Amino acid sequence: MRISVIGCGYLGVVHAAAMAELGHQVVGIDVDAVKIARLDAGLPTFFEPGLPEILASSIASGRLRFTTDVSAVSEAEVHFVAVGTPQTAGSDAADMTFVDAAFSSLIAHVKPGDLIVGKSTVPVGTAARLAEQIAASAPDVTLAWNPEFLREGFAVQDTIRPDRLVYGVPDGAAGERAARILDEVYAATVAAGTPVIVADYATAELVKVSANAFLATKISFINAMAEIAEATGADVTKLADAIGHDNRIGRRFLNAGVGFGGGCLPKDIRAFSARARELGKGEAIAFLDEMDKINLRRRARVVELVSDALGGDVTGKRVAMLGLAFKPHSDDVRDSPAIDVALRLTEEGAHVVATDPQAIESARLRAPHLTYVSSAEEALRDADAVVLVTEWPEFVALDPVDTAAIVAGRRIVDGRNSLDPAAWRAAGWQYAGLGR
Repeated sequence: MRISVIGCGYLGVVHAAAMAELGHQVVGIDVDAVKIARLDAGLPTFFEPGLPEILASSIASGRLRFTTDVSAVSEAEVHFVAVGTPQTAGSDAADMTFVDAAFSSLIAHVKPGDLIVGKSTVPVGTAARLAEQIAASAPDVTLAWNPEFLREGFAVQDTIRPDRLVYGVPDGAAGERAARILDEVYAATVAAGTPVIVADYATAELVKVSANAFLATKISFINAMAEIAEATGADVTKLADAIGHDNRIGRRFLNAGVGFGGGCLPKDIRAFSARARELGKGEAIAFLDEMDKINLRRRARVVELVSDALGGDVTGKRVAMLGLAFKPHSDDVRDSPAIDVALRLTEEGAHVVATDPQAIESARLRAPHLTYVSSAEEALRDADAVVLVTEWPEFVALDPVDTAAIVAGRRIVDGRNSLDPAAWRAAGWQYAGLGR
């Protein structure tokens, strides 16, 4: 099929490249000329495993191109809108500026019979509002909403072989046709047995934010248990193992630590809460506000553990920060717990020396005054304390005996509970985890 993708950020680029990989003819459109030039040369603008390969192969095949010219959408019949919905400055609500601008630009160039497909994470009620706008300007064009469920580090896989597809469509014949077109777009995925849920607009919009809210709740729950474990001497990791054997609960996302971050979970649950308040139903999900507070408290707790390890004062101490991205296999530092911890320690007078396999340049833009080095060995050398905040495999695999030989003080705070405490203590380290 002929597809356009409006917005070439993280979601848009992955979606455009994946659609071309599935055999469609795709044009990606964005207002950022520098970004477009790089993408059209086959060069990703962020780190995502598997993306460079499908981006290069799709451009080489002629199935994928990028442009700043929005009129290029006239070449396509299906138009995916994948622009960002950041948190509004001074508010928890989602900023809809980019979504509204994308739809306004798009409507001027669509043709009768075209299908517009929203992929951005938006407040419930947005699709219905935009459908009215489309009906007034382009009555023969249909809107569908097809939320994304990408995990950074696995985004290519999650686009080509997702665990479910959700279509939010209007009632009647227009909705049936929209669902048929989306089935054709995702033909290979549907043929592979991926479940397809066809729903109304509001349900489709709520699926994404509900999923994020549930994951945030599960992570925050185990972090709340970590607080209790610290007060009682319990081990939250063994607690998670025990309750995770209950198949009604499950072990995934029950890893206590410094908490969640990134460009989706924090801002999406805040926007969900803000929208619920607008609907007069804020009390229904008031627990999400407490989840956010638990998450932020864990960051402060890591700083406390570093301070405790250094005798209550970090002033002038060299602290090795292992990790900057909010999760491994990503260079995303948006709302990164690691950056937050590093800045808090710096404010208290520590000399933070940070490293990450992929996120140094991203971090430098957000926190230019931190000291960055290119390897764990450089960060660890002469460190008075070590903090593991992003569980990259190479950090988790560090040998405690070898590491002890290059630091100034054998003190480690495991912000992800991903190390073996017994092995580190046996090598003479003062080990501290969260809830352990």
